[in-house]
Amino acid sequence: MSHLLLLLPLAPLALISAAGVYALRRASRPIRRSRLSEGAALVAVGIMIAGLWHLLAFGPASLSVPEAGWLALRLDPVSVTMALLVSFVGWVVLRYSRTYLDGEPRENTFHALMLTALAAVLTLVLSGSFAVLIPAFMMIGLCLRSLLLFYPRRTEARRAAAKFTLVWGVGDVALIGAAGLFWWAFGTLDFATLVAMAQTGLPAPAQGGVALLILAAALKTATFPLHGWLTEVMEAPTPVSALLHAGIINSGGFILIRMAEAVQASPGAMAALVMLGGLTALFGSVVMLTQSAIKTALAWSTISQMGFMLLQCGLGLWPLALLHIVAHSLYKAHAFLASGTAVQTVMRVRRPGPVAVPGISAVGRSFALALLLYAGVAAGFSLVGGPKSAQALALGAILIFGVAYLVAQGLADAAPGALTRRTMTASLAAAVAYFGFQVLAGSLWGPYLPAAPAPGPLEWALTLLALASFGLVAVAQALFPLWAHHPATAGLRVHLANGLYLNALLDRLIGGLRTIDNN
Repeated sequence: MSHLLLLLPLAPLALISAAGVYALRRASRPIRRSRLSEGAALVAVGIMIAGLWHLLAFGPASLSVPEAGWLALRLDPVSVTMALLVSFVGWVVLRYSRTYLDGEPRENTFHALMLTALAAVLTLVLSGSFAVLIPAFMMIGLCLRSLLLFYPRRTEARRAAAKFTLVWGVGDVALIGAAGLFWWAFGTLDFATLVAMAQTGLPAPAQGGVALLILAAALKTATFPLHGWLTEVMEAPTPVSALLHAGIINSGGFILIRMAEAVQASPGAMAALVMLGGLTALFGSVVMLTQSAIKTALAWSTISQMGFMLLQCGLGLWPLALLHIVAHSLYKAHAFLASGTAVQTVMRVRRPGPVAVPGISAVGRSFALALLLYAGVAAGFSLVGGPKSAQALALGAILIFGVAYLVAQGLADAAPGALTRRTMTASLAAAVAYFGFQVLAGSLWGPYLPAAPAPGPLEWALTLLALASFGLVAVAQALFPLWAHHPATAGLRVHLANGLYLNALLDRLIGGLRTIDNN
């Protein structure tokens, strides 16, 4: 083992040390405009770059306490990817926070909590066993609850913190239960040992452990129907939303990818992920379209994206799920941090004038043409790189459904020729990009993650159901201008804008609708 591997624990330790400086500084003496938090995050980024070099030079490795091997950190392509992502996004968010929170009465407390939360997330993604993973999850929960209550007098903030604590806490309990069952089945908490033993079969306790693992991942990623807390975190400062949506919310997906072999050994678990992830993705995307507030729309977008990521896991497309996490994190961090100027940016854009409304025939032609282009690109990539799995082809078709909506605008009778050419180009580019990124993800992480399983009757049924569901929603969206003015549409829009009132139901169950006066 290279001595460079000993640097791994120093990344979270650097962040914790900076957090301690902020915590010990009196509130009346804020560290104004200090670069301490930004510098600590940069140190973490540098250490993880060194970790990447170690991985390329020596291959995957683990670091554990000699007297307690269950206290382990793991360095492999999955962990180093997530650690680089978390440390980079954390540095960006902390750099933004240095100006955003300048002059706040509790500025020092905010930086201390953010640094501690970032350290906990780094520890989580580097963890090599449940013994490290679970305490990291608990620390994230404590820090995030305190950050959500940064403005404690806000009733909405207290309500969001209460719901988050409930959902996150149940997820922690599920993780503890999963760890106990895996210990019972295999006598270890080490991830590498667990996944190796799981490939020979899952005894009954391990089946229960996988089920609890799915439950924990669903709760951590704010999936349907306990997603409501994620739409209310905007009561906290914007950097909190950016770190949450771009980093912390991905932790559920990381659990599944880290234990991919064990999860894939349970067909029931894979089916549950497809159904739960697909439903969440569809529900979140439809509700997102009805939101008028930018940050609320971004929150619903995150719910939808996390559902889609779970769907990818359920289909056995583990490298693509990891790529999805990376891409979504970078996009969502930028989206939240830039949300303050979004309105002004939109107002400066020149209005394009009347939009061509596609009819039923144009929508039909657009979907057929988009799928035809996709089939051609898929055939080309299959000739070059070998045949693609049925799951990967189905997922690509779902993505093309979204592009077909744009193509429909270009094929409308009133659409100018330039618009038609641009939408067709967009469809072709999306298909090429999908398979290109699939090749990239397979090259980076494919050798370290299980291949998609051969689909059986259940897998085929669920795949076809997902295709039909996403296709139906895409067609309905393309045809929306034709029935947007129907009286029933206004009522439906109101119900969807309120998330079908599932969040209000959770508020009622936990007493969150009561206004509490703490004065």
